Amino acid sequence: MSRVPVAGLATAAVLFAADQAVKYAVTDVMQLNELTGEHVVTGFFNLRFVANRGVSLGMLHATSDTMRWGLVAFTAAIAAIVLVWMIRERNRGDQIALGLVLGGAIGNILDRVRFGYVVDYADLHFGEWRPFLVFNLADAAITIGVLVLLVRAIVSGGKADAESDRVENGNA
Repeated sequence: MSRVPVAGLATAAVLFAADQAVKYAVTDVMQLNELTGEHVVTGFFNLRFVANRGVSLGMLHATSDTMRWGLVAFTAAIAAIVLVWMIRERNRGDQIALGLVLGGAIGNILDRVRFGYVVDYADLHFGEWRPFLVFNLADAAITIGVLVLLVRAIVSGGKADAESDRVENGNA
């Protein structure tokens, strides 16, 4: 029987709460929306409201309610796969990385259910050069979580999993 991935679930819960709190602060407290423009924070970072009706990099742009709910279903299915992976994962670091992905995905799913779009607000730029599209905390967490998982997989080459199996089966 699998152990409950407390670290991963806690990471997902904290990330989800933080994502929703920041989105609330940006849209309700600061009242940023499509009409109010942007709030300059530093010379390289602005808060700017964007209603993102697509997924990563604006792909799969939902132009109808059917497409919107299709994206909800698609991203919910991915979140479910991540949750199952997290439950089966023995490595605590990977559980935390999966928690970042799960918490971010759930935050963006809730936006799409509530508003029909994902609230993006973080505009990182260097002069006129913008290396990223406008994003949010959930997007950043998903990206970091995926990068951690990829780097770990490349660096370990599966050795950590084999070692974990050996220890768990009493062959250490």
